[in-house]
Amino acid sequence: MSIEIARNTKETQIKLSLNIDGNQNVNINTGIPFFDHMLEQLAVHARWDLDLQVAGDLQVDDHHTVEDVALTLGEALQESWRGRPSMQRYGQRLLPMDETLIMCAVDVSGRPICRTNFAFSREFTGGVSTEMWPHFFLSLAMAAKMTLHIKVEYFENNHHLIEGSFKALAYALKEALTPREDTCTTKGKL
Repeated sequence: MSIEIARNTKETQIKLSLNIDGNQNVNINTGIPFFDHMLEQLAVHARWDLDLQVAGDLQVDDHHTVEDVALTLGEALQESWRGRPSMQRYGQRLLPMDETLIMCAVDVSGRPICRTNFAFSREFTGGVSTEMWPHFFLSLAMAAKMTLHIKVEYFENNHHLIEGSFKALAYALKEALTPREDTCTTKGKL
């Protein structure tokens, strides 16, 4: 089932279609090629279909585009998981990317929180402010209403740190969103 969301503000115009049970059909244009690359990693490794078209005020900076994409994607993700009769709920991945090692754990539960420990050694990577990556993951977790932890065990290359985080999240979400026959909560409802 595809979730379609449009978000139009004075800062960004976003059209998004997400199918978390997809076939890796990905079409992304945020106006920021490095961001497109990271979102493609997320969608492909999670096995989603994702169509995302964005016009943002990049003449100002990268903040509004990155933040609003996270909020829109998070909203679509929340609609997707709430539409499932039951799922694994928890997912985790320890992901190596060359010299980098990332741990990611999620609880798709309706309780939003995000913890990261990024310690970038550069101010920009791929033309994006490195301060935007923890903000992206925080905004995504809040909008998706999920608990998200990303722990960088170690790294040398900032590109690998960011890409490894997106890939680790993809695999953790893939596990958490896998259907199951019974409910994964003692409350009876997430």
